Amino acid sequence: MMKVKIERIVDEALDIRSFRLVRSDGQPLDAYEPGAHVDLTGPTGVTRQYSLCSPPQDCRAYLVAVKKEAQSRGGSAALHEVEEGMELEMGAPRNLFRLDPTATEHVLCAAGIGVTPLLSMAYRLTETGQPWRLHYFARSPQYAAFAQLLASTFAGHVQFHYGVEPGDLDAALSECLNQAGSAAHVYTCGPAPFMNKVVEVAARSRSDDAIHLEHFQADPAANAGPSGGFEVELASSGVVLQVPANASLVDVLQAHGCDIDTECREGICGTCIVEVLDGVPEHRDNCLSNKEKASNKQICACVSRAVSARLVLDI
Repeated sequence: MMKVKIERIVDEALDIRSFRLVRSDGQPLDAYEPGAHVDLTGPTGVTRQYSLCSPPQDCRAYLVAVKKEAQSRGGSAALHEVEEGMELEMGAPRNLFRLDPTATEHVLCAAGIGVTPLLSMAYRLTETGQPWRLHYFARSPQYAAFAQLLASTFAGHVQFHYGVEPGDLDAALSECLNQAGSAAHVYTCGPAPFMNKVVEVAARSRSDDAIHLEHFQADPAANAGPSGGFEVELASSGVVLQVPANASLVDVLQAHGCDIDTECREGICGTCIVEVLDGVPEHRDNCLSNKEKASNKQICACVSRAVSARLVLDI
């Protein structure tokens, strides 16, 4: 974690503020790949993950945007109370939502605050000259963050969709995707029901490999199932550990002295991903892609468990 100073705060939309962050020591920040996020610790000590939405090659400052959630648990509400000049703690960028380098065309589908990681993608796609289009869904213009920036900087690439009712979303998304070629990759971020619909519509015309998404919140249903016990074997030592039904895999590993970092403990940030050498994980996270889950080569240790009786981990 590093100390960063809030250089500027801007009200981007109703209940959405952007924060321009610079290093407190005056040094440049690292360049990052579009779609990356950082861990940001607010004044109350609560750490949350926020997507970077500044130009990825600009090392002078990072830009994040925070929506004040009605049911905030202390993260977004606290950041909406900070002032310019205050210091926060921030981690290095991590990326689980990259642009696919093999894609020849890109369709970005955002809803509400979900536009943030797609904004950094827009900067990169404009820079490289690849064909792309952003479809931004919001209740009304007052809820659309960065609307003026999108309309000016990326004119001709952005289409706004205001007030689309849930029952009309399928048809609207179908029209959006039909505008692009069938080989275009689709990227989506926003509330879970919106992303689920984007995935559903996109899957009618393209493979899972061409559909990319990032979650802001854990899926409660994913962790509501039964949690049986299982064994984990540490490949480096051959030690076998028992993971009881009432304990998480990461807690057992840390108790044994394994150096496994954690942040969200909800399966959305990807900090605690561990390589799997043998066995079948029961994936309960929202950070690995469908392709990564199907390969069973990784496990998100904070929430996921095991289908097989034992997992062999690359630890």
